[in-house]
Amino acid sequence: MERLHWIRHRLQRLLPGDGGRGWYSPASTLSTKRSLDPPDSPDPGGRRLSGKRRSVTPRHAPGQSQHGSSRNYQGNGIRTTKYSLLSFIPKNLFEQFHRVANLYFLFLVLLNWVPVVEAFQKEITMIPLAVVLFVIAVKDALEDYRRYRYDQRVNNTSTSVYCGKQRRYVERRWAEVCVGDLVRLYCNDIIPADMVLLHSSDPGGVCHIETANLDGESNLKLRRVVRDLQRQGLDFSPETFSSRIECENPNNELQCFRGYMEHPSKARVGLHIENLLLRTCTVRNTEMVVGFVVYAGHETKAMQNNSGPRYKRSKLERRLNTDVLWSVALLLLLCFTAAVGHGLWLNSLKNPFFLIPGDPPPLLAGFYMFWTMIIVLQVLIPISLYVSIEIVKLGQIYFIQSDVDLYSEQTASGVQCRALNITEDLGQIQYLFSDKTGTLTENCMLFRRCTIAGVEYPHHDNAQWLEQYEEQDTHSRPHTLRSRCSRKSLSCRSLSCNRSSVSLHTLASQSDTASQEPAHAHGAFSRTMECMVAPDPLLQLKLQELPRPEGAAAAELSYILDFFLALAVCNTVVVSSPTKSQHVVPVPRTPQRSLEDMKLLLQKFSLPRFPHAPSSLHPDTPAPAQSPAPSSFPAPSAEGAGLWEECDDDDCGEELFYESESPDEAALVQAARAYGYTLQARSAEHLVVALPGSAPLTVPLLHLLPFHSDRKRMSVVVRHPVTGRVVVFTKGADSVVMELSRDDAGESADEEEEHQAFIREQTQRHLDDYAREGLRTLCVAKRVLEEAEYEAWLKKHVLAETSIENREELLLDSAQRLETNLTLLGATGIVDRLQDDVPETIEALQRAGIRMWVLTGDKQETAVNIAYACRLLRPSDQLLTANCESKDACEALFSRLSEEIHRWEESQAASVGGGGVSGFTLVIDGRTLDWALGAELQGAFLQLTQHCRSVICCRSTPLQKSQVVRLVRDTLGVTTLAVGDGANDVSMIQVADVGIGISGQEGMQAVMSSDFAVSRFKHLRKLLLVHGHWCYTRLANMILYFFYKNVMYVNLLFWYQFFCGFSGSVMTNSWALIFFNLLFTSAPPLLYGILDKDVSADALLGVPQLYASGQNSEAYCRTTFWLTLLDSFYQSLVCFFVPYLAFAGSDVSIFSFGSPINSSALLIILLHQVIESRTLTWLHGAVLLGSAAFYYGFSLLFSVLCVTCNSPTDPLGVETHAMSQPLYYCVCVLTTVLALLPRVSYHAFHNTICPPDTVRAGLMDRLVSKEYWTHVGQWTDTPAPQTLSVNADPSSTTDRPPDHHNVLS
Repeated sequence: MERLHWIRHRLQRLLPGDGGRGWYSPASTLSTKRSLDPPDSPDPGGRRLSGKRRSVTPRHAPGQSQHGSSRNYQGNGIRTTKYSLLSFIPKNLFEQFHRVANLYFLFLVLLNWVPVVEAFQKEITMIPLAVVLFVIAVKDALEDYRRYRYDQRVNNTSTSVYCGKQRRYVERRWAEVCVGDLVRLYCNDIIPADMVLLHSSDPGGVCHIETANLDGESNLKLRRVVRDLQRQGLDFSPETFSSRIECENPNNELQCFRGYMEHPSKARVGLHIENLLLRTCTVRNTEMVVGFVVYAGHETKAMQNNSGPRYKRSKLERRLNTDVLWSVALLLLLCFTAAVGHGLWLNSLKNPFFLIPGDPPPLLAGFYMFWTMIIVLQVLIPISLYVSIEIVKLGQIYFIQSDVDLYSEQTASGVQCRALNITEDLGQIQYLFSDKTGTLTENCMLFRRCTIAGVEYPHHDNAQWLEQYEEQDTHSRPHTLRSRCSRKSLSCRSLSCNRSSVSLHTLASQSDTASQEPAHAHGAFSRTMECMVAPDPLLQLKLQELPRPEGAAAAELSYILDFFLALAVCNTVVVSSPTKSQHVVPVPRTPQRSLEDMKLLLQKFSLPRFPHAPSSLHPDTPAPAQSPAPSSFPAPSAEGAGLWEECDDDDCGEELFYESESPDEAALVQAARAYGYTLQARSAEHLVVALPGSAPLTVPLLHLLPFHSDRKRMSVVVRHPVTGRVVVFTKGADSVVMELSRDDAGESADEEEEHQAFIREQTQRHLDDYAREGLRTLCVAKRVLEEAEYEAWLKKHVLAETSIENREELLLDSAQRLETNLTLLGATGIVDRLQDDVPETIEALQRAGIRMWVLTGDKQETAVNIAYACRLLRPSDQLLTANCESKDACEALFSRLSEEIHRWEESQAASVGGGGVSGFTLVIDGRTLDWALGAELQGAFLQLTQHCRSVICCRSTPLQKSQVVRLVRDTLGVTTLAVGDGANDVSMIQVADVGIGISGQEGMQAVMSSDFAVSRFKHLRKLLLVHGHWCYTRLANMILYFFYKNVMYVNLLFWYQFFCGFSGSVMTNSWALIFFNLLFTSAPPLLYGILDKDVSADALLGVPQLYASGQNSEAYCRTTFWLTLLDSFYQSLVCFFVPYLAFAGSDVSIFSFGSPINSSALLIILLHQVIESRTLTWLHGAVLLGSAAFYYGFSLLFSVLCVTCNSPTDPLGVETHAMSQPLYYCVCVLTTVLALLPRVSYHAFHNTICPPDTVRAGLMDRLVSKEYWTHVGQWTDTPAPQTLSVNADPSSTTDRPPDHHNVLS
């Protein structure tokens, strides 16, 4: 009966349902849907609904069976394996025969079973295909077994699940968790399934999760308990929870979740992504949570996003496929020649005695012979080549990942090869597209300077302090990540929960589940000193007047206090300490006296008006006295709360840890802390901030409007702890906040507008200065709301928050309505230092002929300054700026710039005598780039960039980045590489031929979407110039060698057809013929493709120009392919006709004639590889000698033991007799020498008269050190590079290029 119910349910799912019903369906509609269920169905509430949603009820709810709500949903067990024990053989064979090469050889096997075209024994022709299929099957089985072990470890992980029968939580395996279960987790536990958060030990009903296992981000994400369920502590009881959840069906949208919870009272509460705990994430800074499972197993968002590695075709592979087609054409030509020859030979015979009555006529016999020769000459198509390429690439990847120079001690990670089939493309890169922030720079933000109310505070002491610290750090850099995270570091995450921290990687890599030592994460700051901010003396002096402000100083102080208060509260920073996983908001205990003092102080601020352009606001105001040295003023301690903080709270003297979603947030919070504005605790509804001259105050947090890429800003709505007024603090991109800043004060609006206009003018000037110095800029503003105004906005905002459909759009519109008429407070400049060795890496890549483009979202001035600092731009370069207001202006500008470049190149050609290298760099903004990417201007844009050394695209969006890469790749037909570290770089990484992700501060989205992953930009130098060159040359030479040996050996069989009437006979036994390419000559090419080294790593790094050989495809191109085939034809002629002439006129048998031919062919092929190899070690010698010994050992045993192995012929004693004759050895030696003499002579002549660069570099490796570097300097013929500071802060750059450099715009 239950089986019938299941069949009926499956039929109902196939019928058209009520999928058009909206989210706000009445309860009666839901009841109607349930009435379709069978009357005795054990699952009345937990059934999958048609359409785009599902309904889930608790498994322990009244009336539910133990498996009621989840029987129609997937279990939580995962299976990433492709096969099972029963399905492995048929499924693996099915997948392997999707390859055209395998189908081709299967066709030959079947063809050999046709009697009229049979060439060999049926079993023999099956051996090559069987060996290839077996090798690939073993490889697939090992990979699948590794996935199986990973699945078992994950599925067997235990968690705590509520059992309705036992009325308590019990331990269960992850695989036993079902949809509808209540799961209890503790701090540092990994979430086993996608769950709606029902309960948290946090009084504010919040939970923090770390998504490192999901997207690689170590920053904490906030999750909230479902509204109306925030009865925390002992009030939550699993027995009383009987609400139903209706949500969307499983999908892969990590940032979106839609649904609602319906209580027994029919009241509904909206569910959003902030209510969902995602599988594989880790609970942090929360003691205990309870979740309700809605998605399990492969239906979770993590598994929905697990699409596996992507497949890309390399440039070499595309070339290989073309040449395989040429081999097929050559095979057809040889077979057609043999068919015609056989027909003509039969037609020329007059009553031959050997013909049997009934034999086909010559024309039909020639047709049959065509297919017979296809079988005989099948080796011409290299079936083992594809398998060999896979093995070689695995070996290359192993050596790349084992390179210690590509290992980063800071992140304790090396290079990751995520794409296994494009290693050779690393050696052919022509265009490199790079992000700036986090890729060229550290993305480790340090507060540098600020401007408040139009007054600029340069913080020179802070710059000097950081510069001195950097000098010390370069000489005493620690060697491990743990030593870099000291106990005082604000970046080290607090793991105070009394449970071990276990990652998903730990579960997969270790067989036991013993407790692991907690690992400190790499947060916003990596060292304690980087967290410190040395206060500016002028700003410090003004704040010392805080208790007694007078006149204009009081008005200016009001801006200063609001500015630092905004830095302290306008963020999502999580505060923790070594003893508390999260600092919760205590009951306000602000002393009454301090509160009254603050009120009086604020009243003083409101009395005076800001005069127009006061002397105190003028940027040229002289600073008081000489700034003290960093050691002469009290630096903020890691435990202290600021300069004037007076705090008697228990937490005030405790060390605080700041965890932020972005590095700049932590830098700004630390800057506010340096001036006494210390963020001490936060919850979902309150913040605790210690202000100067006051005890910690509790600031009610009304709303948090997070950062959005469209708004380019974030805001918080708070109620001032003293005045009680509603204040909006906003920080964001200067281009956005400056447009929104406008004051509309009442009766003195004109005067206030003048003050704001003056502040905006001065702030904009300071922002331009910051951008020219390479600083990242953020503007800070505020808005004071009246109660009626706030209530009106709140009503619409609540509707947006509770909406299910179009919720994101409504929230965005609500935030934009609030963030208007802002009062500009000031701006900040944050330094993002260059990574180590970035200038040297970029210089080496440019010398290698790689054109580099920087695609960034930063301002033009910032990007240009960073380009100078990292040597992408040279002081002598001429900048071409493209900032256009219209499409026509853009077209005219491109035409004018092209003419300017053309005239400059003509003048250079006339003066120097050659074209030279252009010294232009194009700088283009996002709006102009939009027009340039249009169909009408693409040609002009690319023509202009062709004459530029580099291109800088500023204010570019992620979509524009991918469009630029696609345009250059497809239009110019070049090999492109894109490198980035953030989610905004994923699109261009996926579009490029080679995508490289950098594991930085912005998470691991770029790494997860990349083909290769590195931890530092400097690793690109060796990855491309050394490993890329080696991978390309090794694989190219191995492919050519495969074509050579196959064509050479097949032609031996073809030449014999002229002497046997094109009958398809062969002069060797079938076993030797099949095993010749499959076994006897298969190992040397593998070693050749993995270990051959034409140039040393030092030479490739010292002379980057050697990389051009891969860019120009010198090792494997059309010329080298046909020259290789021509040489193989010559060697086959020598190898066949020298033994033929030696045995002419004798009564030697066919196999005796073929024995020296086979032996000579083997020696020629092996020695040919010795000639082509640039590296010969004992391993090469062992493999080459082993291959020869294997052949002779097999031949002798076959000759001695085999009697009927090669029916109908008898090879017994043939090899032993042939090898006992001196003529056999004379023929082998003479044949080998004559066959290889042209190639040896060509190499000797070519390397002596006009040696290629790789040969010259190889000869330099034999020189002593002093002579070696002398030759390198003479080769490169480049002056010593100009020394530029690797700090993106130009205040410490002594040789910054002048501002009057030549600019064409």
